[in-house]
Amino acid sequence: MDGVRGIHGAPLVVGAAKGIALVAEIPLSFWGGLDPNTGEVIDRRHPWTGQSVAGCVLVLPFGRGSCSASGVLLEAAANGVGPAAIVVSRVDPVIGLGAILADELLDKSVPVVLVDDAGRRLIHTGDSVSVGRDGLVQVDRRGVAAEAAE
Repeated sequence: MDGVRGIHGAPLVVGAAKGIALVAEIPLSFWGGLDPNTGEVIDRRHPWTGQSVAGCVLVLPFGRGSCSASGVLLEAAANGVGPAAIVVSRVDPVIGLGAILADELLDKSVPVVLVDDAGRRLIHTGDSVSVGRDGLVQVDRRGVAAEAAE
């Protein structure tokens, strides 16, 4: 894919955001998998181990874990180390609740967009991704190089 491609999704938590994609084919549990003080993935079994999610657009099939994961996402947003947005292929009420709480309690938007599996697989780690309030996910494969040139 060259240039910008739009993927139509459904906003689960409405908002607009932009960031560099961090993509995994396995879910992440925020509870026990993310340090909410640093934004670092601490789940040693996850491919993102040691990476920061701060300001990234997380692209996952779905989340994993219990309701405590919502609190960890909320805490990461409060500490300024949460993701810019989250793109999933399966409705995840735990991720959605954390994002809604961040918006309602902290006025920090963490949009969550539902796309189909095929659309999600068009996004690769390092792509520049923007999420619109209408659920449109725009992916720019040239994004990193273009942003570095600005």
